[in-house]
Amino acid sequence: MRYILLGNSGLRVSELALGTMTFGTDWGWGASESESTKQFELFAEAGGTLIDTANKYTNGSAESILGELLAADRDHFVVGTKYSLNVRDGDLNAGGNHRKSLVQSLEASLRRLRTDYVDILWLHAWDYLTPPEEVMRALDDQVRLGKVPARGCAPRAASSRSSAHAPRSSSQTTSPASMSTCPSEALTRLDRASPVTRGFPHDFLASADYTLGGMSAHLDMPPGRARYG
Repeated sequence: MRYILLGNSGLRVSELALGTMTFGTDWGWGASESESTKQFELFAEAGGTLIDTANKYTNGSAESILGELLAADRDHFVVGTKYSLNVRDGDLNAGGNHRKSLVQSLEASLRRLRTDYVDILWLHAWDYLTPPEEVMRALDDQVRLGKVPARGCAPRAASSRSSAHAPRSSSQTTSPASMSTCPSEALTRLDRASPVTRGFPHDFLASADYTLGGMSAHLDMPPGRARYG
């Protein structure tokens, strides 16, 4: 496994990421808990550290399964989850970009993941209703609370024509991974990205270029060790 820097944050992550959308069989397909465990163990033993999930994946089961797997060594992994997609039928505010959705989704994700923070919180999709400035303020508040060190936009959000600027705050200076803009050119710029971006999930690449200040050089680090029996 090779490792790279997560933009200019100084955070080291594996070049390959583990996606967990198929953890759980709630949607009538996907991997059982035992099969998900095997995939996770192979990833960890190979030295993988970057993991992607979302509150909507398999109706929350993906996060629950992942939470159990992370319990033995949570801090070793860099975990990103997402919010915005509606998680309760008939509840108009159970999805969207607004603060109520963000807080409810994040708190539920933290419970399922059995942790008090996620390393990255992605905006899964723009709802075209919540002002971008309000989204940035709501995300910034979670950074201040220590629940979300880094923030980003998934592809659908990144491709929006809207641009949003985070409010000036201490979190912007102390957390270089804080989002400053969400430009529509993000996906275009990634076409010219360095080979260092190979292996990252599309969600991550769509926002890494502008959210985290671009990718950095590969790192020479020891290979992963067998840590899970």
